[in-house]
Amino acid sequence: MTLRGSPINILSASEFLSFPLYLRCEEQHRNLEICRINMTDPTYSNLQAVQLVEANQRPTGVQLVNTERTNKHADPMDLVALAQTIQKADEMTKARVGSKLTVIADQIRYLQEQAKKHLEDAKRDNIIHHAACNLVKRPGTMYYMYERESGQKYMSILSPEEWGASCPHEFVGAYKLEYDLSWTPIEEVAEKSQEFALIDKILNAQNAIMDSSEFNLGLTKNSSTASVKDVTNESS
Repeated sequence: MTLRGSPINILSASEFLSFPLYLRCEEQHRNLEICRINMTDPTYSNLQAVQLVEANQRPTGVQLVNTERTNKHADPMDLVALAQTIQKADEMTKARVGSKLTVIADQIRYLQEQAKKHLEDAKRDNIIHHAACNLVKRPGTMYYMYERESGQKYMSILSPEEWGASCPHEFVGAYKLEYDLSWTPIEEVAEKSQEFALIDKILNAQNAIMDSSEFNLGLTKNSSTASVKDVTNESS
């Protein structure tokens, strides 16, 4: 006996519970035989066990007339379709969780890179602040670091171009002191200035929107008041 191209093995009642996936086949006679799909078939080799709802012969305390008819499967292939649906749901769950975890992992790597950069910038700023300097450092000013033969590093307001060929010591780098007392290398000054300009533009646009909203509300209020006064004057 075959079931849609799949071999069927007839089992005894004692073997019923030993198989995770089983089907009930109703034959033409009154006796109900227990059968299962051959799980060695490659078509069903990857299916998972299906957990069915427990049968109850007395639901809400009422005895059923025919429990076999109540608990009967209309189509023996329904369990196969159910197992395939569960398997597909498991695969989709794994894929969905995997994609979310990938995004979180990318964010973690980005945060690690940012933390490393901030630590390196803090270390650089600390070295520059502790460099020898006879001047009072003022925010917004560009300072130039030089190194003597003795290894001492010091800050100056004279650039190598201003020194010309008479520059007495080795030039290390140029840094701009920001208003938060952080240092920006000269090669990053233009990029940082653009960022500050963009921030100022956003803030100014937001303030303009807020001022415009207040202005419109004021006009509405004044026009409404004027209309009421006009109506009052006309009625009088």
